[in-house]
Amino acid sequence: ALMDTLAHPTAPAPDTPRAPVFIALQANHDTLPIVEAIRADNPHAEVLEYPGMVKINAPGVLVIRRESIEEQIGRDYDLREMQLNLISLSGEVHETEDRFTLEWKNA
Repeated sequence: ALMDTLAHPTAPAPDTPRAPVFIALQANHDTLPIVEAIRADNPHAEVLEYPGMVKINAPGVLVIRRESIEEQIGRDYDLREMQLNLISLSGEVHETEDRFTLEWKNA
């Protein structure tokens, strides 16, 4: 393994921590179930609550699943609705109808 690392100096070390990502949402009635769904799907994430805002930090990757939010709110949900309460985010966004993923691909 050491020879592989020497041969490919850009390859990350096996246990290198991944760059953190985050999403910050307004803290209100609409976002509480979203935050709970994110917390359930991302046990590695840290949820920080501030007046008027909830920030969720995660090492490496954060996945927000439409199905999990729908289970929390009891109705169909379009992940684009999240943008109504979005304050900020950090990470490269990969979005499908079913998942909203934040991750630094090259970090």
